[in-house]
Amino acid sequence: MLFRLTNLQKNYGHFEALKGITLEMDTHAVGLLGPNGAGKSTLLKALLGLLPISGGSGEVLGMRLPEDAQAIRRAIGYMPENDCYLPYMTAVDYVSFNGQLCGMPRKDAFRRAHEVLFYVGLGEARYRKLGSFSTGMKQRAKLAQALVHGPRLLFLDEPTNGLDPKGRDEMLTLIEDVRTRDIRIVLSTHLLPDVERICDSVIMLNEGQLVHQGPIDALQTGEEELIEVQTHLQDDEFKRHLEAADFDVIADHDRLKIRVPKDRCLDDILSLAVESDIQIRHFMPERLTLETAFLRLLNEADDPSVSR
Repeated sequence: MLFRLTNLQKNYGHFEALKGITLEMDTHAVGLLGPNGAGKSTLLKALLGLLPISGGSGEVLGMRLPEDAQAIRRAIGYMPENDCYLPYMTAVDYVSFNGQLCGMPRKDAFRRAHEVLFYVGLGEARYRKLGSFSTGMKQRAKLAQALVHGPRLLFLDEPTNGLDPKGRDEMLTLIEDVRTRDIRIVLSTHLLPDVERICDSVIMLNEGQLVHQGPIDALQTGEEELIEVQTHLQDDEFKRHLEAADFDVIADHDRLKIRVPKDRCLDDILSLAVESDIQIRHFMPERLTLETAFLRLLNEADDPSVSR
């Protein structure tokens, strides 16, 4: 079992960062999703034993928190969101030092550091100081230090943060290759296309609460049809009419995404537009993506009147 969490809580004084997370997850690559402040980084640090939990219990790879925190950290590679290095260190010293922190003998850590730096594409730069690295090179160095001790599980916290499209694609290609090497992955990000590319399951958090867990495929399929609609400057008004008629509607920039249940038809939407004197400029069926499913779940989590 990858995770087994029962009412896991983390409080900072009176602030509840994690509000009783209960889940079981056994998968190869899971995306940890949620808006800023949802509790993603807090959950990762709690599962690593870096933050003491305030209540409940948790298991990672069959090891219990907090009793087995050191063993859990030895089994996990952690790539943090923020930079955490000394700029005067060379890449090879930085990566080998992290290997030693994980319990590797100095000689083995140094040898392994060379191997993983070549693997992530920093072989020629391994003797350069980290302070001279570009953002993409720093992200690769952070990935290398997470891999140096041969972990069974990899925690990646916003690994494509700050990268241009080319650098982001190269980083995701590296992560895809890591996945093929029998290393489990937890990818924490707000970029849904990254999750669709890498992961087979998702955990969604919002304001410290569990919104959803399960396979991505289950989110992207369903009996409802999804229709994308744009009006002539009347989206808010039409959304109110649709919701009053019991349609599930998501406002996405200048479009409305409408879920059409099996017992309703597309003509119902058009008839409602005519009755409400709404001018429709765009009306197109759409594939239910992870993004639309995510937005719908967040809307439901924010609105206690919506049944789940």
